[in-house]
Amino acid sequence: MTEQTDKTAAGGALDWLWVAAALALVIGGLVAYYTLTAQPTAVRAVAVIAGLALGVGAFAMSVPGRQAWQFALGSRVELRKMVWPETKDAWRMTLVVMVFVGVAGVFFWVVDWLLAWATRHLLGTGG
Repeated sequence: MTEQTDKTAAGGALDWLWVAAALALVIGGLVAYYTLTAQPTAVRAVAVIAGLALGVGAFAMSVPGRQAWQFALGSRVELRKMVWPETKDAWRMTLVVMVFVGVAGVFFWVVDWLLAWATRHLLGTGG
């Protein structure tokens, strides 16, 4: 086994304890919000924010948390590589979509009208 696999295998149980602790902290913050009904809303909000912050911190201590962070960093790099269309091209594409939606709307209205007409005549309920 490689060193990385050894670390993952050895820390597997500990990692899932971190994940369970993170989940418990987030749920604890939400439970505190609903059980502290006599407290001001600001105190209840602080309980939720603290639960979320502590939960994120606990999750970050685990291998899945570090992998999620690396994925977010990689996604950010990929977003920088994205090429956005020029304003003129964006307007042109928007116009094409709008025209297509209008044509499709008219088409489906005509099909609906024809089917309704055919149904009325087949059932003998209309003229």
